[in-house]
Amino acid sequence: MNSENNHKDHRQRLKARYYNEGLDSFEDHNILEFLLFFGIPYKDTNDLAHELLNHFGSLSGVFEASREDLMSIKGIGENTATLLTFIPALSRKYLEDKVDEKVPMNNCSTVGKFLIGKYRFRRDEVFSVISLDQSCRFKHWDIISSGTINITAVSSRKVIETALKTSANAVILAHNHPNGLAVPSGDDIKSTIALVEALNVIGVRVLDHIIISDEDFVSLASSQQYKHIFK
Repeated sequence: MNSENNHKDHRQRLKARYYNEGLDSFEDHNILEFLLFFGIPYKDTNDLAHELLNHFGSLSGVFEASREDLMSIKGIGENTATLLTFIPALSRKYLEDKVDEKVPMNNCSTVGKFLIGKYRFRRDEVFSVISLDQSCRFKHWDIISSGTINITAVSSRKVIETALKTSANAVILAHNHPNGLAVPSGDDIKSTIALVEALNVIGVRVLDHIIISDEDFVSLASSQQYKHIFK
């Protein structure tokens, strides 16, 4: 009973600290311990928080781990693993919601900021298309393919179908390099040219191809070397 009371008192103290100070004064293990309260309501989560950080290397490493890998840690059940993997997806949705999609996407800074929000915390390669109206205002964002993709294998037909479905006047292509730099490869350039030509046939202009890596991005249309592709 005494141990149970100690756990309860400790949780109350940590909650009070959060209410008064926010997360700024918390160390990573405190943050994880606090979050685990909601997945493991009746046990001490301090040691488990330390074990997770040691095993996955960092707080972000814990959140980016797969549900299966998390459940390999003793004390982490399905509900707790689901809670932990939910954090990056929830964070991305929150940040996406902060982006004003009504702002005209007529400069690479605006588009880059929008796409960084869409791609944040993604560890798979994702190829997507932003559909725009005649005033370059946002209409829709669609994922064309995801997983371990080869950009040369991205289907022109699927991109065209997306542009037609959204009645796009123009599109912006995008993909990420999750484990590398936001630098275009030779295949990126060849595929961009092929997609520009394919969309031109149906009267849809490709304005740019943005490559994202974490908080960085490169706009091909803003590059002296590649901007001729989009003329």
